[in-house]
Amino acid sequence: MTSTDVRTEAEDSGPSGYAAARLRLLQEGARSGPPRRAALAELTDDWLSGLFDAGADKLRGISLVAVGGYGRGELSPRSDLDLLLLHDGSADPGAVASLADRIWYPIWDLGLDLDHSVRTPAEARKTAGEDLKVQLGLLDARHLAGDLGLTAGLRTAVLADWRNQAPKRLPELQELCAERAERQGELQFLLEPDLKEARGGLRDATALRAVAASWLADAPREGLADARRRLLDVRDALHLATGRATDRLSLQEQDQVAAELGLLDADTLLRQVYEAARVVSYASDVTWREVGRVLRSRAVRPRLRAMLGGGKPTAERSPLAEGVVEQDGEVVLARAARPDRDPVLPLRAAAAAAQAGLPLSLHAVRRMAAGVRPLPTPWPAEAREQLVTLLGSGPSTIEVWEALEAEGLITRLLPDWERVRCRPQRNAVHIWTVDRHLIETAVRAAEFTRRVHRPDLLLVSALLHDIGKGWPGDHSVAGEIIAKDVAARIGFDRTDVAVLATLVRHHLLLVETATRRDLEDPATVRSVAEAVGSQGTLELLHALTEADALATGPAAWSSWRASLVTDLVKRVSAVLAGDTPEEPEAAAPTAEQERLAIEAFRTGGPVLSLRAQTEPPTEPSTEEPSGDPEPLGVELLIAVPDQEGVLPAVAGVLAMHRLTVRTAELRALDLPDGVSGSVLLLDWRVAAEYGSLPQAARLRADLVRALDGSLDITGRLAERDAAYPRRRGIVAPPARVSVAAAASRLATVIEVRAHDAPGLLHRIGRALEDAQVRVRSAHVSTLGANAVDAFYVTGPEGAPLPGEQAASVARALEDTLRE
Repeated sequence: MTSTDVRTEAEDSGPSGYAAARLRLLQEGARSGPPRRAALAELTDDWLSGLFDAGADKLRGISLVAVGGYGRGELSPRSDLDLLLLHDGSADPGAVASLADRIWYPIWDLGLDLDHSVRTPAEARKTAGEDLKVQLGLLDARHLAGDLGLTAGLRTAVLADWRNQAPKRLPELQELCAERAERQGELQFLLEPDLKEARGGLRDATALRAVAASWLADAPREGLADARRRLLDVRDALHLATGRATDRLSLQEQDQVAAELGLLDADTLLRQVYEAARVVSYASDVTWREVGRVLRSRAVRPRLRAMLGGGKPTAERSPLAEGVVEQDGEVVLARAARPDRDPVLPLRAAAAAAQAGLPLSLHAVRRMAAGVRPLPTPWPAEAREQLVTLLGSGPSTIEVWEALEAEGLITRLLPDWERVRCRPQRNAVHIWTVDRHLIETAVRAAEFTRRVHRPDLLLVSALLHDIGKGWPGDHSVAGEIIAKDVAARIGFDRTDVAVLATLVRHHLLLVETATRRDLEDPATVRSVAEAVGSQGTLELLHALTEADALATGPAAWSSWRASLVTDLVKRVSAVLAGDTPEEPEAAAPTAEQERLAIEAFRTGGPVLSLRAQTEPPTEPSTEEPSGDPEPLGVELLIAVPDQEGVLPAVAGVLAMHRLTVRTAELRALDLPDGVSGSVLLLDWRVAAEYGSLPQAARLRADLVRALDGSLDITGRLAERDAAYPRRRGIVAPPARVSVAAAASRLATVIEVRAHDAPGLLHRIGRALEDAQVRVRSAHVSTLGANAVDAFYVTGPEGAPLPGEQAASVARALEDTLRE
């Protein structure tokens, strides 16, 4: 039977004919989705038009209008009908009421839900001005029957009102969406989601249409219509499966709904729902951000024009990283940025945005997605560092990661991500999909970076620990294999790859052993020690275990579980400490280091050299070389006659010149036989924050002045900070300073874990100098946004510090870094 035959049957048979035609349409297996919704709306239009015409043959200035979802022509099987009987006030009120009854009662008789009203255009506009939901419904007004001019006039007036009042009403709409999201949760993570009311659902899609109708801003359109259609299709199937007007996709109905849609299973259904919701949620974030920007601009522009005497002000752009700037509260690409020549740019831009606590511009992400070249394998060192910085940025990582994922950049960087993307977890303990759980774990792990020596390995293991859930079998076993491949591709060396693989393979070991085994049994502790293998891996696994549990949900972690895991870690640590390695001997100086040391001793001042440093390949390759070796930065070698204040002086000069310290070593170097004296040798790797490196001669000149006290480094750095106030960014965990017990027989080892920032090493060096301790050697490394530094210090006489003094120095340094 054709659509025309169905309509004819409905018209000829009245309400019962409409009901039969409606049932036949819904039972047609060949027609579903948008065609069925449109056909149902058309069938309903014809029936209601017939009811209107039969009762209004002598009435003038009256029309029947569909609003809301029905106005958009989107009728699901159990959707309610939103109708407005519009009149110009000239007809007899009794006749209007009688016509309304002739339309409303047949609808009720069929058991259909009805949202109805009878109003004049003025009354409709007044009600819309008072009730935002009414206004939204009228934006989709569609003429059904009667006076077409009356309907068109109302529609034109309502749209004009909406556009004129947009600066006031859009913030109301945003608040309404936020309140609904707070009540209903996020559709893309719920096991029993409300397809309409949850964040990312059909209500939000309708709100985006309303924003577009205001002409103030528009949503990103790519994929949005398809996401909305998919949610409507699922709702149609839900209505047919349950026979009820429900929008909640409950667990017991998901298999039936999946079958109705021809999908493999309920997990496939949920994954499609989550993917659609993610598109709507991201579009909402971008759109509301744009609305805020436009409204702020409108509020500020009159004042600026008055101050500037007319003319359009230029948006201020401030640099964040190479090729990346901040403009108008967003992170955008610099004018000179070339995504086609800079494969690290997406990670650099993302890391800069997350560190600054700012969103990535939609235009910037799309430009990078369209033009960026793939990263080489293994990744360059900068790419690896930028990924670690992004992962270690705390909660602001999430929004930036979602922006990259929305344009497909994450799966380009990490192809294995596709298998966990939007994957549901049918476990009451888990509150996130697999991919979001991995990001949430990295966010939690960022809080623990002060507890471990290798925060980069902690953050990457957090990102990868459940990556095996996209494959059949034990996800820990599958994940170990994937982690090895990903870690090698990212550019970690063999030792680090092995550690990451161990962390992923055993990420559940501590909590499962602590809660399921007898910790008094020596065999239990020995088995964990054998699996972990080293103190460093144990330290990382402890932090990963807690981050994983906290990111799972409130039921996954408790003080009881924490105490059991901590007890197990202490016992395992004791077993691992039973074979303590001997303290390594200092490496012999190279010929160049020895030459610089002799020259520094001979001249009595600092001598330095700058040279490009490249990263050797981690494994032999049979492929043709793709170009020059990957630059790690610049190696800075400095030799200075042994004296006080070298560390803060060098660190301060580098900070003044905006040089970022990636790694640093400081040690005393005995001169060759026949030369009495000692020289401090500093072997550092540095990189420019922006632009090119300063000349070596300028660095040496400033270093000479810093050492003789004629250069006020502290004052210069303070002036610069005052001139460029820090933007509101992430809230990093506080610095942590500790004394490493029994780490060395010859010195006291003070460990510092802190958020990397300009001048950090200078502040540490000054604090140690103020504590009147001598830095025998220093081992500084920057891992992403984290500084992990170890300082071997002695008293003036060259002996390790007594316990109380060492603890006092550590406390004082920690207080200094937290100021």
